[in-house]
Amino acid sequence: MATQASTVDFLIARVSDAGVVRSRKMFGEYALYCDEKVVALICDDKLFVKLTDAGRAFVGQLEEAPPYPGSKPYWLVEEDRWENREWMTELIRVTANALPVPKQKKARR
Repeated sequence: MATQASTVDFLIARVSDAGVVRSRKMFGEYALYCDEKVVALICDDKLFVKLTDAGRAFVGQLEEAPPYPGSKPYWLVEEDRWENREWMTELIRVTANALPVPKQKKARR
């Protein structure tokens, strides 16, 4: 089951104050970027946030689950948390700040 575009739009609106937030469709699902860092995946209309030590200090305990078979675990953020805009924004901000800056890709010839 692919993620609905309306779910992605809703989540982007929830965390738009975290930084420059955008999504990219990948394999029928979506990657969520904050300041050009992949911070989460949206798969099957569920939000999976990357695990970081800073994020763990902020959230405490959240269920961990793989967003797709064979994936590393991510935090599964339940839909009832999506309504708390401040909490969601801070989770994405903390996660983005904890991740390294992506390496620049070399131009193809």
